[in-house]
Amino acid sequence: MKTIILPGYSLHNKEWAEEVAEDLTAKGLQTTVHYWRHWRDESLSLSLRFELEKITEEIGKEKINPHNQKVGVGVNIIAKSVGVYVALNLIPNIASQINKVFFCGIASVGGEDRKGLVKTVLSKIPIENILCIQNESDKFVTFDEAEKFYHSVDPKIKVVSKPRSDHNYPYPEDFRKFLLS
Repeated sequence: MKTIILPGYSLHNKEWAEEVAEDLTAKGLQTTVHYWRHWRDESLSLSLRFELEKITEEIGKEKINPHNQKVGVGVNIIAKSVGVYVALNLIPNIASQINKVFFCGIASVGGEDRKGLVKTVLSKIPIENILCIQNESDKFVTFDEAEKFYHSVDPKIKVVSKPRSDHNYPYPEDFRKFLLS
């Protein structure tokens, strides 16, 4: 089982992602950080199509087991901020490979298209395999707004509040606990 981290848009999220990956790897979880292309070349912007293709390559394709049946590689996703949006678009394409999904710091809850993405994800993977964390007073979306959004799609989605007033999500122990449960 591998875990891929889809960080936030800004370059400072690279450090967060690497710290989380280091912690999870030290605890025996195979973890990869996805590095956005605009981090390497500032003249580029986020391209959803490019990033989805690159992430799919990083995760790997389906494998064939000894009984000649296709089986998923087995992937956990930890997504933060814009990484949540990317994950919502990625998961339907690789649903057979997904184990658990951790959304933290959703940065936008506007529009029916976002609700539609969450509905599609819920139709592909079990709701108990999804956990959302939102800081109480996140500067982009507060916990109350995030909870209202997720629960408008399905009231059974587990949304956890953390007592912070920023867009930082230093919760590797929560990630570990959920991924190993």
